Amino acid sequence: MMEVMICENFRYSPLSILSSSPSPRCHLSVPSSSLRIKPSSSSSSSSSVSCSLMENQETHRSKFMDFPFVSSAQKNLMVDLVSTLENRFHSQLLPCTLPSDVQYYQSQTATAQASLHIRPAHNDSQIDFVLGSWVHSELPTGGSLDITSLSAYLNSSTDAPNFVFEMIRSSPTMLVLILDLPPRKDLVLWPDDLKTFYEDTQLDKHRQALDRVPEVQPYFSSSLYIRTVSSPTAIMVRILTENGGVERMEEIIRDHLDPISKQVLGIWLDHCACAKRQVGEAERAYLKKRDGLIRNKTIEIDLGSSFPRLFGPEVANRVLDAIKEYFTV
Repeated sequence: MMEVMICENFRYSPLSILSSSPSPRCHLSVPSSSLRIKPSSSSSSSSSVSCSLMENQETHRSKFMDFPFVSSAQKNLMVDLVSTLENRFHSQLLPCTLPSDVQYYQSQTATAQASLHIRPAHNDSQIDFVLGSWVHSELPTGGSLDITSLSAYLNSSTDAPNFVFEMIRSSPTMLVLILDLPPRKDLVLWPDDLKTFYEDTQLDKHRQALDRVPEVQPYFSSSLYIRTVSSPTAIMVRILTENGGVERMEEIIRDHLDPISKQVLGIWLDHCACAKRQVGEAERAYLKKRDGLIRNKTIEIDLGSSFPRLFGPEVANRVLDAIKEYFTV
């Protein structure tokens, strides 16, 4: 979901490129002060609570979908990706019921703000949950760090890859794009998966298309662990437009990142999320173990250190506790 980048030092976080594991299904955690319950009949009270919950969910969804600190091209891309994914699985996804102070949170000094939106799916869906977020943090050296991300995780009823999208912008003229369908099985042991999900879908042509843009450079994570869990067609690029300025960055987002990201999402929707796969009990156990190891590693080595630095220990613990309900096995 995020990476803390200061100036030229990029250290990509594992959160976004995790394989999935089964998550808890819909749960409600709403502060009592937000429930406008009038002392009347039980049906009236129930109706009032229901309306309040719906209003609260819509308010926080609106705040998440605002993407308030990014450029218009980046916002338009994020809104289109989130809307496409949610519309495709509208009947399968449950509302986001994270606590209000987890759906939107900030540091004590308000120098860092963030929104987190998680929607679990019904038990009979192949979708485990969909996670979207944005993070805005003022940098000590001036300027800001802005991260927008969208991830979709499948459960162990399928062995198809997950979907990961993240844009990390540390200045108006510097951006890192992470776009990948991370495999959930060893592609050496399961070569048919390599062919089905990566070769037959021609995923690599999208990475090759971006490579032809002059301002695009390969981005190599400093974490060998991250490189290990990425797919062979992962798009990890750094874009620098110092000569062309902000206008050139907007042009690249609009004319290159936008169509390529939407095409990769379309491939994931058609060939991964909606494809019916035969998964035996042994494979399910393998998927659950692998997914769990990756997620637990993420909580251990990344989030536990980056969140407190940005938001302080109290806020970080609150958000991490909520995330762990979905990310740990």
